Amino acid sequence: MRDPLLSTAARLGALALAGGLLAACNTADRLAQVGQEPPQSAVGSPERLAGERPVVMPMPKPQVQEPNRQANSLWTPGTRAFFKDQRASEIGDILTVRIEIDDSANLSNETSRTRSANESAGLPAFLGYEQSLGSVLPEAVSPESLVEAQSGSGHTGVGTVDRSEEINLRIASLITQVLPNGNLVIAGRQEVRVNYENRILQVAGVIRPEDIDSDNSVSYEDIAEARIAYGGEGQLSDVQQPRYGQQVYDILFPF
Repeated sequence: MRDPLLSTAARLGALALAGGLLAACNTADRLAQVGQEPPQSAVGSPERLAGERPVVMPMPKPQVQEPNRQANSLWTPGTRAFFKDQRASEIGDILTVRIEIDDSANLSNETSRTRSANESAGLPAFLGYEQSLGSVLPEAVSPESLVEAQSGSGHTGVGTVDRSEEINLRIASLITQVLPNGNLVIAGRQEVRVNYENRILQVAGVIRPEDIDSDNSVSYEDIAEARIAYGGEGQLSDVQQPRYGQQVYDILFPF
């Protein structure tokens, strides 16, 4: 019969070994890139940025729309150009996303918690049997004071957040899906490598065709379910991250 303790230890050992091998592969890749520029990903469809599966959202009932044409007029109401609307509208069309974030936050929280409890129980009289407790319990036990428990806990926490962000970027995105109500799923990725540092910008979300401006651009504030990521890969980004051992220690250390 297998010892449960040994089985658990074997599982933990296998998990640690798998984690070590994974870290070793990542470390080997990073060691292979020493002295070289960080590689950029191959140009491909940004469809995966919007998710592995097609986006499904609540939709109104489909309605058949009649062409909005004016008699004796070549102009179609709602269009931005005389001959054809040049704004992106179909899968594969490209539009520009304007990201202009000027955000700042200053938060300060302080919590203090204390709790105490006191429980006691006694049995001074119970049909005269209370005097027999000494035969089954230690002699020092008094029927008037059988149980007495006390507990107390305290916690004090202080947190402060002071941040300021200003981002002004433009990124070309691709329409990857047209939803049944006409809304457009967009996704885009941009990589710029400067001095061994890869700056990566990603954006994905859902927009309304009406929010696309006449210059074929849309503001990030008009993107529903927006997913915007701006980061980097390279030597500077590595220095800004804590060591793997420190990250593992911070996750596992319970106190």
